[in-house]
Amino acid sequence: MLDAILWGAVQGLTEFLPISSSGHLVLVPAMLGREVPDLATSAMLHLGTLVAVLIYYRQDLARMARFDRPGRRMITIIAIGTIPAVILGLLFEDTLDRLTEHPAAVAGMLILTGVILLGTTFLRRGERQTEQLAPSDATLIGFAQSFALIPGISRSGMTISAGLARGMGRVEAARFAFLLGIPAIAGAGLLSLARMVGDGAGVTIETIVGMVVAALTGYWAIAFLIKVLGRVGLAPFGIYCVVAGILGVVII
Repeated sequence: MLDAILWGAVQGLTEFLPISSSGHLVLVPAMLGREVPDLATSAMLHLGTLVAVLIYYRQDLARMARFDRPGRRMITIIAIGTIPAVILGLLFEDTLDRLTEHPAAVAGMLILTGVILLGTTFLRRGERQTEQLAPSDATLIGFAQSFALIPGISRSGMTISAGLARGMGRVEAARFAFLLGIPAIAGAGLLSLARMVGDGAGVTIETIVGMVVAALTGYWAIAFLIKVLGRVGLAPFGIYCVVAGILGVVII
């Protein structure tokens, strides 16, 4: 049960904070001498974080559900931004899965994430809104998201950084990053569920607890990030990633 709570907290916090959930789910077990969460746990954790982002951005989702002109345009932009990750994920799935077996390499990618986040401090603050994004903007941000298929690279960190580079405001870049992340999180959860069913694994009390913890901590993480972004940007998370990555290399 304690493991379920631990993995739920790690997943919920790191899925949305720009510090790489995939990296932490590799490095934390390696540092603690524990096993990486199994497929059943992974599937339920992803569902927990999916619930968190759906609830937090429920008003945006409701507007898209109306399927009027603004809603259709938002759906189109998100769909365009999702395509790169889908294509690259299918092409390099086996290679990316093998990277999780090399914690030191994952730690190195976490350091790279930190450097990129720190680099955003040199960008001029923009004011573009999500509704003003062009298909080309969505494509570029989508490619940034696909970079996060590499364990140790933060999905939210890459998409928010790319949004800032395209002239978006900090909070607005996070808003689009999380809306763009919904298909990615849902896809990861469904893929884990399919593998879980294929392996004959089932849902347990522990996995349900992990899902609930992931949902609660995930919702808090989104709210916390939005508040911090508006005040200081991504620099604190960049520093954390660099330090955590260096510790990972040293300890592992």
